[in-house]
Formats: sequence, structure tokens, C-alpha cells
Amino acid sequence: MAWDEWERLKADASARSSSRMQLNEAPGGKGGGGQGDLTVNQQDLAAVGDSAFKLFEDLGRYGRDAWSSSQTAAKDLTTQEFELGGALHTVQERWEKSLTTLLDACAHISNHMDFTKKAHAGDEYHIASTTSSISALLKGFDEGVKR
Repeated sequence: MAWDEWERLKADASARSSSRMQLNEAPGGKGGGGQGDLTVNQQDLAAVGDSAFKLFEDLGRYGRDAWSSSQTAAKDLTTQEFELGGALHTVQERWEKSLTTLLDACAHISNHMDFTKKAHAGDEYHIASTTSSISALLKGFDEGVKR
């Protein structure tokens, strides 16, 4: 793109937007059901949070099933001077670190979904009460205007 073309495009854009204020909105019927783009489906949040919590529980319950037998085998192999014993111990340590990281991530997701659900409910209440207050204020102004 040439510099002249860039300058022309900037000037055209500036002329179109002028100095008036404009509020943008999402087109009706797409994505937000005509309510804008700040919509949250509580059921979807709950489902994600519930899945993360179930995964957290199952990983916590079953993710360490082989820990004891793996550690015993690693120790026995090391005692018998097999290099495989050290390798098995290393694999077990890495598994435990990965499992802990995954458990932390699942807990974080579950907690965040709970928080998000509550925060959006609070935001919804705040927005509804603010807009109803604005409507009442505007109605008062309209009543004071003689037509």
C-alpha cells in the first residue's frame, strides 16, 4: 500500500466517524440473541466447572494407584543394580509432577467457573438496576418537559 493511499483511507475513515458519539452493538440474532456480546450461559459454565471438578476427583482418586508399586519396583531394581530402577523412579517423579499440575489446573478451572458464574450474576443485577435507574431518571426529565 502506498503512503498516499494510506493517507486517503485515514481521511475517509475520519470523515465517516466525525465528532459525534456512537454506541456500537452486536447485530440482532447473532451470538448474543440480540442482547450484545456480553452473554454467559450459566448452564455452560456449570457444565465446564462440573467436568473439571469430576476430573479433579477422579485423577486424585486413581492417578496415584501405581505409585506404591512403582516405587517398590524402582527401589528393588536399584538395589539389584539395574539401571532401570533409576529410570523407573524418574518416570514416577515426572508422573507425580504432571499429575499435580493437572490437578491444580482442574481445581483452578472449577473454581474459576464458580467465581465467573457468581460474578456474572452480580454484573447482571448491577446492569439491570443501573439501567432501570436511568430509565426512571429519563422519565422524570420527560415529565418536566412541556410539549
